Amino acid sequence: MKAKLLKILGVTAVAVGLLALALPTLLHKAGLHPEYLGEIAQVPAGKRALIIATNQAVLSAPGETTGPATGVMASEMTHPYYNFLDAGIAVDIASIQGGNIPVDPQTLSRIVKTPEDDRFMADPEFLAKVKNSLRVADIDFTQYDIIFMSGGWGAAYDLGYSPVLGEKVSDAFYAAHRPVIGGVCHGVLGLINAKDREGNLLIAGRRMTGVTDKQIKELGISSTPQHPETELRKAGVVFESKSAFRDFFATHVVVDDEQRFVTGQNQNSGHETAQKMMAIIAR
Repeated sequence: MKAKLLKILGVTAVAVGLLALALPTLLHKAGLHPEYLGEIAQVPAGKRALIIATNQAVLSAPGETTGPATGVMASEMTHPYYNFLDAGIAVDIASIQGGNIPVDPQTLSRIVKTPEDDRFMADPEFLAKVKNSLRVADIDFTQYDIIFMSGGWGAAYDLGYSPVLGEKVSDAFYAAHRPVIGGVCHGVLGLINAKDREGNLLIAGRRMTGVTDKQIKELGISSTPQHPETELRKAGVVFESKSAFRDFFATHVVVDDEQRFVTGQNQNSGHETAQKMMAIIAR
């Protein structure tokens, strides 16, 4: 009886181990971090991109300052960064306060991390940019061709609450330089305070996307102070998205009719969003 029990336990342990090894591949096949198979933009020399991420390091409830570690979702920063860099674009990294950008440790776990995340962890130049990010208030957005805002739970605490970021986006939109502006997931919250010259919300009436309320509910995260779908709709956006058996495995990218804003639904949208932004400046 004991020998039989030990055999069953051994077989179970092997099965669990094999499942753990296969889980990243299974998640990828289900839709997590899909490969980009579209057209690769050929960008003229001398272009510049600015990636903006969060300074928030704690997933805290309203009125509290403690909680699980959070920050930017790694792939929502690494995917656009390497898409831009490999296309010959100079890339700067910024945050609301400047300085360190925390990377959500869960997003660097073996189950969900991507090749770009591994490349980041072995890239001293990129690591230094993230550790010593530029402060949004000190940057002239009109000097860039692309403004990209990365998401992750941390972005729900600062990007949508920064009047300075809203002003910078507004200035960039009306500059003769005409950079393409956008981002993915919670990063799109950085657009909700931008206003036109009459003081109206700049994104009202535009087609856009961001992480869905459904995905947030399915992941069981209710403590964040802002939810992108809710806030974009409040700002008058014509909200678009795609769904799956879990929205964590869905993806969608929207280019507004004026081709000034490119937004991606979630962590699966980074490659396509970056490539569509580059395609616009290439034209």
